[in-house]
This record gives sequence, structure tokens and C-alpha cells, in this order.
Amino acid sequence: MTSGDGAVHASRTVPQGCYSCEREEEYGGLPPREHIASDTHWRVAHAIGTSLPGWLVLLPRRHVTAVHELTDAEAGSLGLWQVRLSRALRESTGCEKTYVVQFAEQAGFSHVHFHVVPRAADLAPELRGGKIFDLLGRPAAECLTDQAADEVALAVRARLEMSGRR
Repeated sequence: MTSGDGAVHASRTVPQGCYSCEREEEYGGLPPREHIASDTHWRVAHAIGTSLPGWLVLLPRRHVTAVHELTDAEAGSLGLWQVRLSRALRESTGCEKTYVVQFAEQAGFSHVHFHVVPRAADLAPELRGGKIFDLLGRPAAECLTDQAADEVALAVRARLEMSGRR
């Protein structure tokens, strides 16, 4: 359940099959890749199934399936998170820019989430823009290991902490 300001309460029901809510239920024991940073409304994780280090996901801490369902408090901090994460990615990965994208259409991932994706200066032209999603949902052998995702997560976390933005 949430209060009027959108704050998360422990008594909420987890929608069956919602990956984001299932991870939120494990909040206190999440590895770095699943909990880079958070506040009352948002949690930052490293994307799963990607070959791109630093592909972050910004998730509301309560179950939301459409942007119009965000509370004013959640919406009020959304832009700050997106900018802060973009800065932290630039500082930790050296990316030229970031892409910020929201679809929430894939089965099991209908929980609203914002992809904050580092775009390196040398990224192949055929992977720029929406084609960056070709680097997500890759075969396991091509994906970052949990250890590699944790290392990136800790580097991003350190950048957020250094700038007082965690």
C-alpha cells in the first residue's frame, strides 16, 4: 500500500510475476546490481540480460504500470533521478550521453521503469537510438556476469555518493 505521497509501506501485495515488485520484496538483501541507490519513491538497478555495462533501470518502489499513475511526489523526483544517473554514468563509464527510455511492455516487466542507458562515443552507428535495445535480452554467454554488473553498480553508487546524490 502507499500513502497519499506515494511512500512505500510494507503491507503491500506483490503482483504475481512482476519482477520489479519481487525484487522490492527482497529490498534489504539485494545485491549491488539490484540496489545501486534508492529513496522513498525510486530504486536504481543495473539492467539484466544486457551486454552493455552501466545500463541502468529506474523503478518506482510501488507497483505502477503507467506513467500517469505516478504520484506528484514520485513525478517530482523523477527528473532529478534521471539527470543524476546520467551524470553518474558519464563520470563512471565515460559515455558521451545517455538515453532515457520507458516502455514497460514486456511480459513480467509491465511495472513502469525508465532505462538510463550510457551511449559511448564509439558506439556503432547501427546500435544508436532505439537500436540500442539490441544489446538487451542477449544470450547469457553475451551478458554481463553478476560480478561485472555488481562492479559497475558499485562504481555508479560511488559517483552518486561523492556528489551527495544517493
